[in-house]
Amino acid sequence: MTLHDEFLDWYLDAYPVRAALLGADGHDRTLGDFSAAGFSARERAEEQWLRRLTSESPGSFDSLDDEIDRGLVVSHLRGSVASARRPEWRRDPAPYLGAIFGSLFTPFQQRLKPEAELVEAAVARLAEVPAVLAACRDNLDPDLASDLLVKRGLDQARTARHFLTVTLPAEVRDEDLRARLAAAAEPAADAFDKLVAFLDDFEAHGSWRMGEELYSTLLREREMLGYGASELHDKGLAAWDELDARMREVAQRLGSADWRAVMESLQDDHPPTLEAMRAEYEAETLRARDFARDRDLVTFPDGENCQVLPSPEFQRPLIAVASYLAPPPLTTSTAGVFFVPYTPDGFTEEQVRQRLRTNSRAQMPSIAVHEAYPGHHWHLSYLTGTPRRARKIFRTPYFVEGWALYVEKVMHEQGYFDTPQTELAHLDCRIFRAARMVVDTALHCGDMSIAEAEEFMATKASLSPGTAKGEVGRYCAWPTQAPSYLTGAIEIERIRADYTGDLRTFHDSIAGSGGLPLGLARKAVIPA
Repeated sequence: MTLHDEFLDWYLDAYPVRAALLGADGHDRTLGDFSAAGFSARERAEEQWLRRLTSESPGSFDSLDDEIDRGLVVSHLRGSVASARRPEWRRDPAPYLGAIFGSLFTPFQQRLKPEAELVEAAVARLAEVPAVLAACRDNLDPDLASDLLVKRGLDQARTARHFLTVTLPAEVRDEDLRARLAAAAEPAADAFDKLVAFLDDFEAHGSWRMGEELYSTLLREREMLGYGASELHDKGLAAWDELDARMREVAQRLGSADWRAVMESLQDDHPPTLEAMRAEYEAETLRARDFARDRDLVTFPDGENCQVLPSPEFQRPLIAVASYLAPPPLTTSTAGVFFVPYTPDGFTEEQVRQRLRTNSRAQMPSIAVHEAYPGHHWHLSYLTGTPRRARKIFRTPYFVEGWALYVEKVMHEQGYFDTPQTELAHLDCRIFRAARMVVDTALHCGDMSIAEAEEFMATKASLSPGTAKGEVGRYCAWPTQAPSYLTGAIEIERIRADYTGDLRTFHDSIAGSGGLPLGLARKAVIPA
């Protein structure tokens, strides 16, 4: 067993929710230790693992794959050690809430075990919810926590009672098991009510901004990009300018060089209801699958399928765009879920209309390609076939999101976006990601206010004001993630330009190598 294999065993034991969501056996009946001592112990252990792994001799690897696996583990650890300087668990309710909601919802969505086992595991986790939420109350530091992040946590916590006592039990078919789960959910729901009251009164004085030093460190050390926040910001500006020129040319074919006005007009053609939006996305997903297969762009894994479902209610206050739930990579499942972005309960008719507008019929083809075929679903279902355990456990959005945006461009090259309307919407999806590069770096380096960021996203991409507001809130809470899409796509395009084989082999090779930092992805398909 290699040293990085020993680390993987430790990691799965130290993070049981993550382990269970990955599909590792034996971790599905606990939420883990969320005390301050528990977080601190894991941080110290990761520092020690990083020292041990970086002291290994380069000549000790049996193969290039082993060397890449070790590089992947080291990049993850460098990111974790750097991030510990700004501990999320003292600043944000998200680590606590995400673990609870994800661990309870996802197993019933995927149904990889008998229902009785799913209920037993959920009951065991529900019993730990009060302690996890008590740790959240104890650990949040008013001088470090951000009011914006606390408010996001509060909005999500307010969905918990209905989710735990109504939505979750409704997933259980057996009447007796359903009753058992509902009874177990009541103390957990009471604990959430207590957290809601706590967060409602909590006075946070800290900042959500990451700062340029840590932001750049993560780009260089975790993402292995070779440049920092300032350079990334400039790349975003340059990409936006290039795409703006291309979009003006396409928009001219639709009667005006003002592509924002044209996109505004295209958004008038949208599904009439949220359920109609879901149904149209389902049809578009099947069309994209058939197109990718007919053009021989990728190799499809046996048995894969992608459901198209409404986004879970606990995600709706936080995520205003489509998302994807991957099959657990440590299992043999190749079934995933494309979540259509439903609005939270209580949204006005106008707010719902604005959500439908940002999922117009011109935009649906690009979004379905990105989330499903040959984007996230194809990639992450295909990846379940890799024998490399490290690559099943760790992946970076700079590859995963980069891949999904890269294949949008591939599908455009192949003729999938076959009208000026869908071509313009495809480019709009790309310029939206360029705007993210600009805004995310500016926000976290202190060069842009939230109001300025919302205005930028609403005017430099075709987002409604409400969607722009939701997007910017996400950037504040999840620094460095938003630029991953276009940054990763550009890097994958550069690797492809240097690859000498056919297109399908390139796609199978680079996507099958995992979700690696881009420098490692290049090494995996173009060895030195």
